[in-house]
Amino acid sequence: MKEDRGWSPYLAGALSGLVSIGSIWFVGKYLGASTTFVRTTGILEKLVSPERVASMPYFLKEVPLIDWQWMFVIGIAIGAFFAAVSSGSFRLQAVPAMWQARFGPAIKPRALVAFIGGIIAMFGARLADGCPSGHGLSGSLQLAVSGFIALACFFIGGLITANLLYKGGGKQ
Repeated sequence: MKEDRGWSPYLAGALSGLVSIGSIWFVGKYLGASTTFVRTTGILEKLVSPERVASMPYFLKEVPLIDWQWMFVIGIAIGAFFAAVSSGSFRLQAVPAMWQARFGPAIKPRALVAFIGGIIAMFGARLADGCPSGHGLSGSLQLAVSGFIALACFFIGGLITANLLYKGGGKQ
């Protein structure tokens, strides 16, 4: 098996910082992505029931449209693909190796857990009125105490979740 070298985390971090600075410089807004998914839902719902979307208080505040943030999310997908291909780590796999070692190769349970995790993450992002990149990365760039607290909580939550899911290695 070929060694997965990936990108240098220092280079990736520096490039992320440049993207953040560019976002502020050119658009006047800090990084964030969760609103894009809700706006996309509004765009799709407008196809079926434009009157309903036009009367929803949330969509009066966050107009469903394709904007810089929407393009940012597309750029994340394209950039991730480019990074994986250029580092030689790109591969198609339905079930990640770590999941497979712990829970087996079945695709449906993995898809279900990923879907439920996505729902929980999006609910939390909407409840907090922003996503982790908005609160943690952009908040800490502004030297906001709440940004650093958010980052600490994200890392602690991730460590606890990973420990609960993967502690003990493979199937016995």
